[in-house]
This record gives sequence, structure tokens and C-alpha cells, in this order.
Amino acid sequence: MISKLIKRIQETNAPICVGLDPMPDLIPASVLNSNYEIYGKNLRAVAESFFEFNKKIIDTCYDLIPAVKPQIAMYEQLGIDGLIVYEKTVRYCKDKGLLVIGDIKRGDIGSTSLAYARGHIGSINVEGEVFKPFDTDMVTVNPYLGIDGIKPFIDVCNEEDKAIFVLLKTSNPSSKDFQDKVLNDGKLLYEEVADSIAEWGALSMDGKYSNVAAVVGATYPEISKKLRKRLKTTYFLVPGYGAQGAGAEDLRYCFDEDGLGAIVNSSRGIIAAYKQEKYKSKFSEAEFDLAAKEAVKDMIKDISSVL
Repeated sequence: MISKLIKRIQETNAPICVGLDPMPDLIPASVLNSNYEIYGKNLRAVAESFFEFNKKIIDTCYDLIPAVKPQIAMYEQLGIDGLIVYEKTVRYCKDKGLLVIGDIKRGDIGSTSLAYARGHIGSINVEGEVFKPFDTDMVTVNPYLGIDGIKPFIDVCNEEDKAIFVLLKTSNPSSKDFQDKVLNDGKLLYEEVADSIAEWGALSMDGKYSNVAAVVGATYPEISKKLRKRLKTTYFLVPGYGAQGAGAEDLRYCFDEDGLGAIVNSSRGIIAAYKQEKYKSKFSEAEFDLAAKEAVKDMIKDISSVL
């Protein structure tokens, strides 16, 4: 799967993914009100507004980008209606030729972890019938439970040609509370996790890079520089660009010498671009999709300047 992602990045010349993370306050009032009229003022209406919002952005931007990253929590907050729209969004993106990274951050042990893996990137056999529940191409996973939580995902990656991004050094300020702790042997915790990711990665190689990839935040450029040198065959999913404060210069060390090795995510910076002063003068609220497209082009140009 990582080789497919690389191919799409090279075809679009855009090492970015759009985070499809809708919230009610990001949806234009006109979209919400039209769905309130159809469904009433309830969670179904909000969920359908999410899908309408996503769909317009996808229709406008799909040919510019290789992948999208819907954060499942934004949909789960709406209950079953939200999960239905999450699934609809995944399938719509795939129909448009986009790769989909499900930002689910799951991690458990044994049969539970296997169930997560089957549900999100795998398939389930029910009396001879095979079903692919969410069928995302890649997902984010939590390594806290060790190999017991990761191995079922790796097995499904190998069976289904999928990939995972293991949380390594996340972009949030409090990541240092645990991830930067010094262990008894002098290693930092994120360094220990990095070495485990390299070990796990050998179980699912896909060309130069492994299907066991890593989440490395752009907000810690010196750490990303260290991790890039440490993880030669690990692809990075890089959050933190834009709304969280990281710029193109902060991304430089996430990439390899060939300009590959990383895909950078932006969520609010793109889907809520129509709210930013930079784009307000050009686009109305109803043109939120055009503002998103402009933001995608600006992001590609910005990142290209450091590659």
C-alpha cells in the first residue's frame, strides 16, 4: 500500500493529504439549514451536512491530491448517523481515486485488535460471504500495548495490501509528558518506539518503505530530523502544519533526499479556509470548496519550496 501512496504522490506532485474533520461550526449555515429543512434539527441533519460539505471539497480538490484523512472522532460524536456518513465519505473518496487514511488511533490486544483491523482495513467472513466494513487504505494506530496490539494490524496489512501509521512523536504540546521521558537505558521513550517501528516494519516491506509507517509531528523539527535519520524505511504521516503552527521549513527534515518519505496533513487549514482572512476577500461562504482548493494549491507550493 505504501508503494501505491508514493505513486499517487509522484503523479500529483503533492505530498499532502486533506484532513476531512468537519465540525458543526465549520459547516456553512446554508448547508446546515437546508438539511434541517429536510431532516429536522437533529443529528441526522448535521451528519448529512458533514457529507455534503465533504463531497463538495472532494469534488473540487480530488485531482490535486493523493489522499485524504478523515478523523473518525468527528463523525462518532454524532453517533450512528455520523458513522454512516464516515463510511459514505470513505467510499466516495475511493470512488474518486483517492487513498484514504482513517485516523482512528486504535490499539488493543489479541482478538480486539484484530477486530479493529478487520473492521477498518480488512475484511470479515460471515458464513462464506466476505465483507469489507469501512475499507480504508491506511489507519493510525496506538503502540502503547506493544506488539500484541500491532501484530494483528500488520497481519491484515499483509493479507489485504494495506498500511498503518503508528503514533510516534505527535504534534500536540503535551506529547512531551510521556513521549520525551528518559528510560532506564538513557533512551527517550519515542526513540524506543521508533526502534520498535523499525523492527515491526521489517514484517511488511513494500519496496523501499514499509507498510508500517509512523506519525511524526511537524511541530518538533529537530526531533523529526533525528527520526528521519533513525528510520530509513519508514514513511511519515506529518500533522501539525498550518493551524497547529508548523510551516514549510519545519517539514524539511521529514523528507528523504529524494523528496519522498513523508505526507503532510492539513485539516482546518484547508476545509475551513473560507473562514481565513487570506481567502475571505476572494470567496464567499457558499464557495467554501473553492477556498479549500486555493488553500490546497498554496500548501503544495509552500511545501515544494523546501523539497
